[in-house]
Amino acid sequence: MALSKYLMLLFIFSFTNVLFSQNIYHDFSFQKNFDILVKNEKGIPLKYPWIGGLNSCQFSEIDLNNDGVKDLFVFDRHGNKVLTFLNKGIKDSIDYIYAPEYEKYFPPLQDWVQLLDFNHDGKEDIFTYTNGGVAVYKNVSTDPNELKFTLFKPLINSQQGKINANLLVTSVDYPGIVDIDKDGDLDILTFFGLGSFVQYHKNMSFEKYGNYDSLIYIMKSSNWGNFAESPASNQLKLDTVFYFYNRPTKHTGSTFLILNSNNDLVLGDVGYPNLIKLKNGGNKDSCYFISQDTAFPSNTKPVHLYSFPLACLIDVNNDGVKDLLVSSFEPGLQTAENKNSIWYYKNSGSNDIPGFNYIKSNFLQEDMIDNGSGAYPVLYDYNHDGLLDLFIGNYGYFDTAWFDTGYLDSRFISKISLYKNTGTLKKPEFTLVTDDFAGLSSFKQTALYPTFGDINHDGKNEMLVGRADGRIMYFSNISDGENPDEFVLADSAFQKIDVGQFSTPQLVDMNNDSLLDLVIGEKGGKLHYYENTGTSANPVFTLKNDSLGKVDVTDYNRSWYGYSVPCFFKYNNKIKLFTGSETGFIGYYKNIENNFNNGFTLAENQLIYIYEGIRSGVAVGDLDNDGIPDMIVGNYRGGLSFYKGDSSLIFDNIKQYTQDTVLLNVYPNPANQNVVLSLQDASKTNTKAIISLINLYGEIVFTESVESFENITLQTNSFANGLYFIKIDLTENNKNKMITRKLLINH
Repeated sequence: MALSKYLMLLFIFSFTNVLFSQNIYHDFSFQKNFDILVKNEKGIPLKYPWIGGLNSCQFSEIDLNNDGVKDLFVFDRHGNKVLTFLNKGIKDSIDYIYAPEYEKYFPPLQDWVQLLDFNHDGKEDIFTYTNGGVAVYKNVSTDPNELKFTLFKPLINSQQGKINANLLVTSVDYPGIVDIDKDGDLDILTFFGLGSFVQYHKNMSFEKYGNYDSLIYIMKSSNWGNFAESPASNQLKLDTVFYFYNRPTKHTGSTFLILNSNNDLVLGDVGYPNLIKLKNGGNKDSCYFISQDTAFPSNTKPVHLYSFPLACLIDVNNDGVKDLLVSSFEPGLQTAENKNSIWYYKNSGSNDIPGFNYIKSNFLQEDMIDNGSGAYPVLYDYNHDGLLDLFIGNYGYFDTAWFDTGYLDSRFISKISLYKNTGTLKKPEFTLVTDDFAGLSSFKQTALYPTFGDINHDGKNEMLVGRADGRIMYFSNISDGENPDEFVLADSAFQKIDVGQFSTPQLVDMNNDSLLDLVIGEKGGKLHYYENTGTSANPVFTLKNDSLGKVDVTDYNRSWYGYSVPCFFKYNNKIKLFTGSETGFIGYYKNIENNFNNGFTLAENQLIYIYEGIRSGVAVGDLDNDGIPDMIVGNYRGGLSFYKGDSSLIFDNIKQYTQDTVLLNVYPNPANQNVVLSLQDASKTNTKAIISLINLYGEIVFTESVESFENITLQTNSFANGLYFIKIDLTENNKNKMITRKLLINH
């Protein structure tokens, strides 16, 4: 079911029971929106400004919309994020359209993914990492307008000698899943768990059953290709006989690509920036590598990508031959190149004899807001024109000079980008002014995060900047107060404030005394409250609480750390709080005034499961001057997503039924095949109703009108698992009322 241009998300923040039939009250609502124009420093509009950035990516082809054209599937392992792009399919043209409406159909995926049609039904299935090896989801889509996958193999086994055990592929190995022996079914290549030699697991589906609908494997070779990789580096030794005893072991971490029908192999290795091509001098039944190219592709600019390159074959420009896309497979958040981490090589040859020519190192990335690793938005009018400008802090950009010194651990240098609001009060747009505001890169810091405010009451706003070591840098404003703000460093360790690691400060008047206080998020997940106990001209920030409002965004099921990022704002004269976190979800807190020690009210810890990627950051502001707050969300992939505030979905002032007047029972909840809606204590014969079922994207997936409401049974077997909202518009004795309930569908 295709969505419109906007993905509507109902942000429902306060309710008394998560799963069962209690009333739902809406404080805010947002629509995911792509309309705000963003331009680069040359004034050229970006095609995909709000899709959230890309870091460490894998690519596959799949027909998302059933139009016969292969579209683009992107999986970024930095946050395990799926992104989907429709391909217009115009010959000799690269023209992808970001289509997030298809992302919801994919199951939770982690570490590595390959979309391949194993059963020859014309629909790509999913091969992905699971604990201990490979899981497979079968594409069982029947509706041409939507995708559907079911778990087919929770863990692939392989006959290995006398033992039928799981086919081991680690989370840091990207296997070769391809028809090696050309019998039509998909075989698997992967390094042995302890290293050096490649195992060949043959798919026996065709041999046993004469079809391709099974995934039955046997290890045919424990030294496929007759080569070995050094246990200490990515050097390869050809013509190597395999011995089980006394063989060397290697570090874990390799990527495979079978390049052509000759079974030539391209390997990437953890900790190294190059790809190695091995030429097969044997045949499909007995691969035997006779030469190696350590600077592949050597006829053009070879791959030199930090670190751990992964190569994929994709027909990018619709000319019928596969091009080469290379990105990092690096799982480490602090060891992968970013910003320029997707290399595109056009194939001027054929699929069997490719001729790759280097085109660019920022495929897709050049058309989006991409601040390397981490993107933490802050809205602030730096040029005093009444329009909110966009500042973006980050963890940092990969420093290739540091890597080239021989250190395996990379170094990042953080910058703050400034996008000036070049639009109007009603129609914002942003243009990049600089990616290094105030020259902050010269300080060689990581994880810079800014906040602005007039802390000394001189009529000009100062800038405080948090950083990875937990301290705060203070920048004085040397402008005349009328021209755009200009900042210089005045104190590199402001008032000796130290919150441990990864300080994310915000200046906000928490106690309503007309002095700006300081709230700081940190790696541990809590908020530190420094009250301004000084004077208007001489601010003094004193630690009053290192667990403000008892906020702790750490989810120990996902991480030991929280990486809290506060965003306080006022709405209806009340202070509200959104929080970013390591999990990527956004928290919403209220009941904040005079409640610093007792604990803020956590109204929603996942904002209806919005997820743009790990280590989220949030900025809130009324960008289009309609009185409704808008929201910008950042993530560790280095990009941003925009959510427009929408008053049409706010139901604060709509009178809802309570148990004093009517009781609506919803059962069973969670529902499997059906759900019953039972309306009691009302005049049924005079009660008309429109019943709507709404998914988390704001789509009305079902609607029905009834003349008399009593017991209504809805069939739910055709709806996907997930959280939904039942909205009932009632007309009773010529009076209109509405009631909403949550419904969880779980088959």
